[in-house]
Amino acid sequence: MDINNLQRDNIKRLRPYSTARDEYKGQASVFLDANENSYGSPLAANYNRYPDPLQLDLKDAISRIKGVPIENTFLGNGSDEAIDLLFRAFCEPGVDNVVILPPTYGMYEVSADINNVEVRKVNLLPDFQLDMEAIAEAIDENTKLLFICSPNNPTGNSIIRTDIETILANFNGLVVIDEAYINYSRQKTFIAELTEYANLVILQTFSKAWGLAGLRLGMAFAPRPVIDILNKVKAPYNINQATQDLALEALKNVGQVNEWIKATVEERNLLTAALEALDMVKKVYPSDANFILVAMENAKAKYDSLVEQGIIVRDRSKVTLCDDCLRITIGTPEENKILLEALKSL
Repeated sequence: MDINNLQRDNIKRLRPYSTARDEYKGQASVFLDANENSYGSPLAANYNRYPDPLQLDLKDAISRIKGVPIENTFLGNGSDEAIDLLFRAFCEPGVDNVVILPPTYGMYEVSADINNVEVRKVNLLPDFQLDMEAIAEAIDENTKLLFICSPNNPTGNSIIRTDIETILANFNGLVVIDEAYINYSRQKTFIAELTEYANLVILQTFSKAWGLAGLRLGMAFAPRPVIDILNKVKAPYNINQATQDLALEALKNVGQVNEWIKATVEERNLLTAALEALDMVKKVYPSDANFILVAMENAKAKYDSLVEQGIIVRDRSKVTLCDDCLRITIGTPEENKILLEALKSL
């Protein structure tokens, strides 16, 4: 597959903005090229300078942890930036279409709507797995992107791996696997398959297991032709220097993150068992994420009652296949205890 044939014609012709820091190579000590404040910054010493537009130091640190070469890595202002750029680079507005698999992460459809790209919805099966026949029927020559969230949000389950591989092998567009919750999953990442599939894009994030939701830092891993196109269309300095500095510091704490993941999985098991013992709970769906989907009697009323007690969960009752369901993030042991006591009092 030639990825360049998938991109929009105007993107093929696009001459990207060239930053001052793109136009020289090597080392320098006097920077008079970018109209920065030469006297400094009231904050950190280097914040008067524009950040590295390609975030090479941060990508190098990520590469040592993830095992993905720098040239196969894109960093965005959250995974949402990568999602939006995929639409902007590969989908001709009013012509092309994408396939999403409800219930799933809402930003795929929002980004499609913003970019005037048709969305074709193929609902998951009742067990929240892929409807392979319906997906095949939905795809045509103008289908450019297919989004698979695994572990899925809001259902929490991982998608059967062989089904994803079948789509990768047979679909002539980009298959975007959103692995935001992969750190909590028993299923391994698709990163090792990057060398096998020219049309594979993997999304991951610092917002979940790494505990950096406030920084808004997402990752996309893909074959180099895809990464080159994303870098071509992104904003010149899309990741600020403070975020790059803080993320580099966070990456030095892999051990702490792994402990949090282990604790979250243990709490997920405990909370699942405790919720299943409540009469109001109809079902707790199996989860590979840091949340669980819980079907319960009159979920909206339960949600409102929890809000009154200062406990915020997510009401997913109106989402496809999630009737009378609440999505509950795994909290600390104390937070989970407070939640359970509140539910028992209803």
